[in-house]
Amino acid sequence: MAKLTKKAKTFAAVDREKLHGIDEAIALAKSNATSKFDETIEVALALGVDPRHADQMVRGVVTLPSGTGKTVRVGVFARGAKADEATAAGADVVGAEDLLEIVQGGKVDFDRCIATPDMMGLVGRLGKILGPKGMMPNPKLGTVTMNVGEAVKAAKGGQVEYRVEKAGIIHSGIGKASFTAADLRKNFDALLDAVTKAKPSGAKGKYLQKVALSSTMGPGIKVDVAEVTA
Repeated sequence: MAKLTKKAKTFAAVDREKLHGIDEAIALAKSNATSKFDETIEVALALGVDPRHADQMVRGVVTLPSGTGKTVRVGVFARGAKADEATAAGADVVGAEDLLEIVQGGKVDFDRCIATPDMMGLVGRLGKILGPKGMMPNPKLGTVTMNVGEAVKAAKGGQVEYRVEKAGIIHSGIGKASFTAADLRKNFDALLDAVTKAKPSGAKGKYLQKVALSSTMGPGIKVDVAEVTA
């Protein structure tokens, strides 16, 4: 009989059907993050929505109080004083037509994209490039704004975007395995609170249906929905 690998033994040791309290689930996810790199602790929220209908779309941004543990590169489309403001706030890439040409050439050297309203005619040409990456600036997400300095600081300070996928599931990282359990719990609570408040008008029946946690390379751990919504 073939011997189980270390990772296979880890997966086998987790009861995939048991419902865990959120603190227990976080502890399990951390203990199962055994890779050589600092794995991300990820959460999956299954919602009772059909995002194919406009009145059932769930999308927004939330600032994780304990940060993300990631270095986020921010690109800003702005001119003049607003470009200077973005640079002063710590933006990694700032420009207008020059930045447009760089992105059109295939180099997207940032993780979040912010633009002033007057630049959206220009940025709109990049829809086919930024859209599939989920980086198209959007006023509802605070990424089309005149307050570019605040937007840059928010993006670098732990703000993450969440968006329900076709199957009605939101996937999001809530920090790194190296974070304390308390910090991961704070981030989980912040994300859950934001998603709960974003319940769309078209959602019928039970909104939050399933919750699961895992590390990047670890097994999925089911969370007791009744506990987290109590």
